[in-house]
Amino acid sequence: MATTTSTKKDPIKQPKLGFWGGLRWFWRQLTSMRTALFLLLILAVAAVPGSIFPQRGINASRTAQWIADHPTAGPWLDRFGFFDVYSSVWFSAIYLLLIISLLGCVIPRVKQHVQILRSPLPKVPARLSRLPASNTAEVDGDVESIKTRAYGVLRRKRYRIRSEDTALAAEGGRLRETGNLLFHLSLVVVIVGVALGHLLGWRGDVIVPVGTSFSNTTTRYDTLSGGPWVNLDNLTPWTMKVDQLDVSFESGVPSTSAQWGQPRDFTAHVTTTLPGATPKQQTIAVNEPLSIEGSNVYLLGNGYAPHVTVKDAKGKVIYDQETPFLPQDNMYKSTGAIKVPAASPKQLGFFGFFLPTYAFDNTAGPISTWPGLAKPALVLGLYEGDLFPNGLPQSVYTLDTSKMTQVKGTDGQPLRILVEPGQTVTLPGGRGSITLDDVPRWAGLSVRHDPASKWVLAGALLGLVGLIMSMTLRRRRIFFTFEPAPGSTADAPRTLVTIGGLAKGDDPRLPVALDSLLDAVRGEPTELSKGTNA
Repeated sequence: MATTTSTKKDPIKQPKLGFWGGLRWFWRQLTSMRTALFLLLILAVAAVPGSIFPQRGINASRTAQWIADHPTAGPWLDRFGFFDVYSSVWFSAIYLLLIISLLGCVIPRVKQHVQILRSPLPKVPARLSRLPASNTAEVDGDVESIKTRAYGVLRRKRYRIRSEDTALAAEGGRLRETGNLLFHLSLVVVIVGVALGHLLGWRGDVIVPVGTSFSNTTTRYDTLSGGPWVNLDNLTPWTMKVDQLDVSFESGVPSTSAQWGQPRDFTAHVTTTLPGATPKQQTIAVNEPLSIEGSNVYLLGNGYAPHVTVKDAKGKVIYDQETPFLPQDNMYKSTGAIKVPAASPKQLGFFGFFLPTYAFDNTAGPISTWPGLAKPALVLGLYEGDLFPNGLPQSVYTLDTSKMTQVKGTDGQPLRILVEPGQTVTLPGGRGSITLDDVPRWAGLSVRHDPASKWVLAGALLGLVGLIMSMTLRRRRIFFTFEPAPGSTADAPRTLVTIGGLAKGDDPRLPVALDSLLDAVRGEPTELSKGTNA
């Protein structure tokens, strides 16, 4: 009686990764192209709050007001950096991971690509008919002359060639992968450049009335934001005076046309002064910035800054300066606020419109019918009380009336003030008077310093070149064999030419390219044979 014994197989044990194995696994996952694309998507999603919530670096007063209006959500969002998205820890972490992922993905591919470029071409296969595309033809001439002719055809098309006894191996389109790598490297350059621009750059906006000047100092800008690595107290000192602002409007069309009053040209004539240098007269136009000490000065807008004088009941001047008003339409109907904190016993605040060409419409009320100074006027209301409640920052163009009372006229209705240049209007209740002295223009200037802007531009251009290369070039390997054709004689030699090719990736035009090369070897060039395969 036979007996059988059963043996129990040992269970398969998976090797443990260990610490270093885990690190290698994590590095491979991080440096994969799939992870890089995922991080790019996450970065785009992470940037969304920056366009939804006001950003402290762009508009601190609006940010403070948003937090005050949302006492529950505001402080929590502020803790998580939703009002400083692009400087937050979590956004910076995603940004840094994306850079590492791209570098870890591209650098090994560059090394591999260099090795491929230096490696010799493979030998000609024994049977070209088995390749994805092939063809044969008989050509008049001996084997050596036809081979020399084929060699010249391939050389003119910039193929890399390897010659055998009766065969040729060629490779074209090597720069396709180069273009692909160049595109990915350019992404790294652009991303790093944008990051350096954020860290080392700064931007300041200022409104300068014509005839006045401003200096490149922290206190002179209306808004100023700098990168985390920028010391705004050490800005390069220079001054700029706006001497003249030329503005032209469209007047050669009917007043009912949509083009009527449209701005056509803005040019600011300025005088710049560097420390220890002679003042220089220069111009700034739209899309033509002025470069000064590594910064670009852009002309972003223009408007009117009425020169207003406010006196108290005793005739003492308590406000005397140009006050910019912001245009709201093509006719330069502008809104603004005149804040008089020196008024007593209560602070005064004027709020309303400046109209370059005053008119009154029964439906729309005060309007402007032309953007030029044909009939300028200020139409204002008056408030009194606390101009700066809670000490929160606020825009110079708006008036916070939460702790103010509107002043009314003798008829009990809200006071309305209409004042034209050279005219003085007495305020009711012994509050003094307001005078419109003059109406100069103002120029809206934006000063931007970005030390990495040239690198970003270079990266973008290189990326475009790489993208074109990767989309237009085809990676192909072409093989020729040459042998005497049947019936060939010494007096009438004929050569049987066999051509075969294969491509990396999908290449539906490979058979057409082979036919073009074969026609060129026959001595019948076609238009397709005039191209190149770098």
